[in-house]
Amino acid sequence: MSSIIELVTAKIAPAIQTPYELVDVEYGKMGGDYVLSIFVDKEGGISLQDTADLSEIISPLLDTIQPDPFPEQYMLEVTSPGLERPLKTAEAVEKAVGKYIHVKLYQAIDKVKVFEGTLQSFDGTDLVMEYMDKTRKKEVTIPYQTVAKARLAVKL
Repeated sequence: MSSIIELVTAKIAPAIQTPYELVDVEYGKMGGDYVLSIFVDKEGGISLQDTADLSEIISPLLDTIQPDPFPEQYMLEVTSPGLERPLKTAEAVEKAVGKYIHVKLYQAIDKVKVFEGTLQSFDGTDLVMEYMDKTRKKEVTIPYQTVAKARLAVKL
């Protein structure tokens, strides 16, 4: 049985056309409500009008999924991924070169499983990141297959 996220993604992905990009789909309970969150982005960011327009495209499509995969009433939220956008694909990581990112690993490198720093390069296999270790700048090469999660980060 495919998950709600897979069904929703398959149904809505073709309808989200350029300049928009489907970044992520999440479904879960927030407080007492089930929420289906659809994260969409475009160059220069998403406006409230964009989210309203996309909701009108997405909502009727969800009603066409048969059998209805949603066990309960849910709220649809179309939103931007914000400043800490997840980097879910190799293409997304490639676009993040030069940006400040947060990376969590499946397997530690020198006993470290979380790195935050500037992505210097990515060749499809390895990420090269520059990060601060206390007061020293260091560089680490991270094999892409060891990355559990990556996202853009806000540098404080």
